[in-house]
Amino acid sequence: MSAPVALIVGAGDYIGAAIARRFAAGGFTVCMGRRNGDKLAPLVAEIEAAGGRAIGYTMDARDEDSTTRIFAEIEAEVGPIELVIFNVGGNVRFPIRETTSRVFRKVWEMACFAGFLTGREAARHMVPRGRGSLFFTGASASMRGNAGFAAFSAGKAGLRAMAQSMARELGPENIHVAHLVIDAGVDTAFVRDLWISQGKDPDTMPPDSLMRPESVAEAYWTLHHQTRDGWTFELDLRPWGEKW
Repeated sequence: MSAPVALIVGAGDYIGAAIARRFAAGGFTVCMGRRNGDKLAPLVAEIEAAGGRAIGYTMDARDEDSTTRIFAEIEAEVGPIELVIFNVGGNVRFPIRETTSRVFRKVWEMACFAGFLTGREAARHMVPRGRGSLFFTGASASMRGNAGFAAFSAGKAGLRAMAQSMARELGPENIHVAHLVIDAGVDTAFVRDLWISQGKDPDTMPPDSLMRPESVAEAYWTLHHQTRDGWTFELDLRPWGEKW
């Protein structure tokens, strides 16, 4: 049998890359999309050097034509997509009086509208086959709005509600839809810089204060391998020391 195909939409340098490595190591052909597809070349080379198979695509998840084209291309040239993970971010901080309509719209397009396009195309291909997994990456903002994050919170809360609707609609079609709440700072350059700007030194924090991208990837691996008599819709992750 040919290897199952996974598509990661929003395959960035941290969480997206970790997901790609985990599923490639597990025997999947990993397809990865990001706006600057050329930036995926080192990750593709790394996965292939480890014996896996990976393909990078230039994809703007906010653009309907780009999204439908990538799905169609993968289905025609690689194989039927068994798993889709929507991992687009949009985490920006603006005081409400400084949040322009352009900023709000762009963040919503990244965090919510792009998720709709990805979910719709995944359903169009998976439902006729009667199988598949469709997962969405959320954040603390999915559950509660924080000061300075009105745009991001609106987008992520919308994504969560949309994922709930998709789960109720697609579950009876044997499509596992799940939403992962990352209620923590993930160990990325962005989060480290944010901590430094707040007067904190990430290197002096106790071990495991920041979540490793590999932990997120492992959660997705577990979700995909659940049996359908015990599917999880929502899973929240946080480090041992996170205040919640």
